[in-house]
Amino acid sequence: MKTIEVVAAIIVRDGKVFATKRGYGKWQGWWEFPGGKIEAGESPEDALVREIREELDAEIAVGDLVETVEWDYPDFHLTMHCFLCSLLSEFVHLNEHEAAAWLTPETLDSVRWLPADEGLVEKLRSL
Repeated sequence: MKTIEVVAAIIVRDGKVFATKRGYGKWQGWWEFPGGKIEAGESPEDALVREIREELDAEIAVGDLVETVEWDYPDFHLTMHCFLCSLLSEFVHLNEHEAAAWLTPETLDSVRWLPADEGLVEKLRSL
């Protein structure tokens, strides 16, 4: 089974977490933390800054690694490095996603999370 290594931004502001709704592919309509694949020669942090720029036209500050999620999807194994991040500006533009939301701890369950993200959502309740 092939392995895909990605990064995800857990963007937090005013006690809320930023989530995005996938606008493409097999998992269209499911919610996730924004991010994407690490390219050859990139550090996870550099990949995350690039991906957020591409997906959201936004600049972020990358903080601590919260967790590395290992998840087996039917077609591949996912290794996802999840970092706590903050936006450096208020501007966000959705280039790839159908929707976005700022979720409180109480509303984290109001969206349908991708399977690999579900355990991370549980962990965020305790942060």
